[in-house]
Amino acid sequence: MLIQLVSDEEVAGRASEVMALVKDHLDADDPRRVRLALRIRPIISGDLEPGDRDLMARALDAAYSTLDDELARVRSLRNILWAATVLVLLGVINLALYGWLSPSSLSLCFSPQGGSGRTVTVVCPTAEHHNQPADTDPSRLAGATDILTVEIAGLAGAALTVIASLRRIRGTDAPYMLPLASAVLKLPTGALSAFLGLLLIRGAFVPGLSDLDSRAQVLAWAAAFGAAQHLVTRLVDDRAQMTLSEVGRTTDAAIDPERVAVREGPPAPAAAGSPNGAGPHDEPDGGARGSGEDGEQTPDGAPAHRRSGA
Repeated sequence: MLIQLVSDEEVAGRASEVMALVKDHLDADDPRRVRLALRIRPIISGDLEPGDRDLMARALDAAYSTLDDELARVRSLRNILWAATVLVLLGVINLALYGWLSPSSLSLCFSPQGGSGRTVTVVCPTAEHHNQPADTDPSRLAGATDILTVEIAGLAGAALTVIASLRRIRGTDAPYMLPLASAVLKLPTGALSAFLGLLLIRGAFVPGLSDLDSRAQVLAWAAAFGAAQHLVTRLVDDRAQMTLSEVGRTTDAAIDPERVAVREGPPAPAAAGSPNGAGPHDEPDGGARGSGEDGEQTPDGAPAHRRSGA
């Protein structure tokens, strides 16, 4: 809205919307917001003074500049999340390719206790090998698709957490799909955490879980570790929601300017025959002394519109 070019009636009609936008994006002690709040009643009533248009233009420009900065932070975080998703996805794909080319290097096979003493069972993510010699190296029986299978199970577990996290996602009018970027990051992270979790179990890092007993148990733990990525990515979700909450939202008053006019209050009526000789825009000293619009204090007790300096 080009405030300097429109009529006084249109300025008065849009003043409530401008004030709502200024309140959303400027601090309560911002001088432009304070001055506009002190002048909003006369402006809404159509009683404009020469400096009111310039005041509204400067306050509106400052509000839009602040909004641009807020959206820039949202866009930056969105770009970081997408970049992290791509990097994690590349890592997951490279692990699957490495496992395909050299299965024994990153073996996820287990040799649980049991058997006749001369034979053992080797459990891998894609197969179970029974009656193997007791001195069999489990890594030698690793399959080319073991790591890929574990990653798929981890991705499935992560998908459940994505669905569960949807209940915490609030709608936003920001132009960047930050919640979507945060949710997509969970999928490759779940695949990676499934692989790392089983690798820790195979290395006896978790007491009592050094030997898994069946292929189904291996895949179940992979899905569990995939879902466990939520313990880390929830911090990303919280940061995304915090960033979105920092963007000023359009209030009901901006949609319905009349509600702002009611909230701000009508212009002070002229006090006919006022004992202190107040003019048509002045109030008696016993009026709203000590307080101004938008909750700002007016220490000298002057009426709101006369403290604007206009």
